[in-house]
Amino acid sequence: MPSRSAAGVRTGVRVVVAGDRGTGKSSLISAAASDAFPEYVPAVLPPTRLPSDFYPDGVPVTIVDTSSSMESRVKLIDELKRADAVVLTYACDQPMTLNRLSSFWLPELRKLEIKAPVIVVGCKLDLRDERQPMNLEQVMAPIMQQFREIETCIECSSATLIQVPDVFYYAQKAVLHPTAPLFDQEKQTLKPRCIRALKRIFMLCDHDMDGALSDAELNEFQVKCFNAPLQPAEIVGVKRVVQERIRGGVSDLGLTLEGFLFLHALFIEKGRLETTWAVLRKFGYNDELKLRDDILPVPTKHAPDQTVELTNEAIDFLRGIFRLYDSDNDGSLQPSEFDDIFVTAPESPWTVDPYVDAAERTPQGNLTINGFLSEWALMTTLDPSYCLANLICIGYGGDPTSALRVTRRRSVDRKKKQTEKNVFHCFVFGPKKSGKSALLNSFIGRPFSSNYTPTNDVRYVANAVEQIGGSQKTLILQEIPEDGVKKLLSNKECLAACDVAVFLYDSSDEYSWKRSRELLLDVARRGEESGYGVPCLLIAAKDDLDPFPMSLQNSARVTQQLGMEAPIPVGVKLRDSKSVFSRIVSAAEHPHLSIPETEKGKKRKRYRRLVNSSLMFVSVTVGAAVAVVGLAAYRAYAARKNT
Repeated sequence: MPSRSAAGVRTGVRVVVAGDRGTGKSSLISAAASDAFPEYVPAVLPPTRLPSDFYPDGVPVTIVDTSSSMESRVKLIDELKRADAVVLTYACDQPMTLNRLSSFWLPELRKLEIKAPVIVVGCKLDLRDERQPMNLEQVMAPIMQQFREIETCIECSSATLIQVPDVFYYAQKAVLHPTAPLFDQEKQTLKPRCIRALKRIFMLCDHDMDGALSDAELNEFQVKCFNAPLQPAEIVGVKRVVQERIRGGVSDLGLTLEGFLFLHALFIEKGRLETTWAVLRKFGYNDELKLRDDILPVPTKHAPDQTVELTNEAIDFLRGIFRLYDSDNDGSLQPSEFDDIFVTAPESPWTVDPYVDAAERTPQGNLTINGFLSEWALMTTLDPSYCLANLICIGYGGDPTSALRVTRRRSVDRKKKQTEKNVFHCFVFGPKKSGKSALLNSFIGRPFSSNYTPTNDVRYVANAVEQIGGSQKTLILQEIPEDGVKKLLSNKECLAACDVAVFLYDSSDEYSWKRSRELLLDVARRGEESGYGVPCLLIAAKDDLDPFPMSLQNSARVTQQLGMEAPIPVGVKLRDSKSVFSRIVSAAEHPHLSIPETEKGKKRKRYRRLVNSSLMFVSVTVGAAVAVVGLAAYRAYAARKNT
């Protein structure tokens, strides 16, 4: 049974109990389930289920017993990897079993990459030698310092039932209300992602946007999260606690953001994590403090050759955001202004690949409006769900379903000989040192560099391209490393999302030309086999160098054979490359043109035409024969009737 519902809500918690032999694992489980000490327990119990009404959270708990024997090691590892929480046991009357936690069990969990929270449980408390008292907190503090995955430590007795139910309550709580995403135990502070989420919640509840939650706003927040209003005396008490502990936590207008964050840090320190988690989940957050998928209505693509784009409504919102945060009105966003936009998102999304350095910036490193919108277009193309989540986090207040749209199938565009798309995805192929990276850098205004740095991974850049007539389209260039072409083309649908492909070659190097031609033929064949053929362009890079012999003749012959345009010449430093990008967009806007045809593809097309014409001839012949037979039958019937 899955442990989460479609909305990401926990429907069950799986707790695996592990530890040395004889530490009381089976007795602990049996005592928790039956509320009685068992006189006899088998070596390993079958999975035991505590019903949903066993604990206040209303989520059932399945407890899995394990054996520490070598024969059962494979099963133990399998169970640990499926665990939501792990209970590690030691025997209070056997000090060596406690030492084994830090010498074997905890390192073993790390070795197996078990990410579940750990509850350390001392069993057989009633058997501890009273002459050797132990301070649990003092003994466990250094162990918990070393192994941060330990959530709680507790000692119990199955014989006397002391704290037995608490063991699995803490295990369940560690899963339903985990500490790790919210609080840094070492620094004793809220974690950055938690602060960002709470800051967004505060801003959503601060309806009058005065920087403080008034009594009415605080009460509304309380009702939304906990279905119960705060009494006036309770509001006064909350404010008093904040005022006594933190300066600036309460102003004349109400509870400030600083005070709001302090309250949640206090809840966590007091062990009331369920309070903070209730707030976060009410506002749509999952255990990773990201918005849950069930509140992100991403439109569904019904075919591989469809893509997702931002709607005009979403683009208008983003233009407004840009103007709002461009505080110095210089037409670009400084790093500090840019970071302020995403202060309520889980993190700034464009500081990592593939978004870092993927858009146009000023010489000072500021993000232009074209660069800003292009980054959003790139994110929408690559990860629509991530894009929508960030839109909502930065304050998109419209209907989430109105932010994104699915484009028409590219195969339909080809038949209609036009497209309605505003964003075009271009694959950039070519051998090493053909100028692929220089082309991408030129597109986003990066200066030319004569230093060659090979690209080993797929790289993206995006920018706006002005077309004749004043229309503007967004073009995404995806550089395909030469070594990655074979892997890319092994996927039958690899060209489905591609609107146009360009093939660069060094016009001064004959090998570069031959290799680019090979890549072009490979892509053309894959397009013919899959039905996702794409318009293709050849770019003769480094055109200002001396061309190799027969360069023009060879390229002209190949483009003529494949039914393509002649290669587009560009110089080494790509000084005037704007026309190149305009040509690329123009090819994408005409999805029925410039699609290369191999000899095999031409033969296949001729064969299909022949079959279709034959079928039409047969259809016409059969139709004529049926008509003749019908006419003869009618004449015979008429003659018989007259007689």
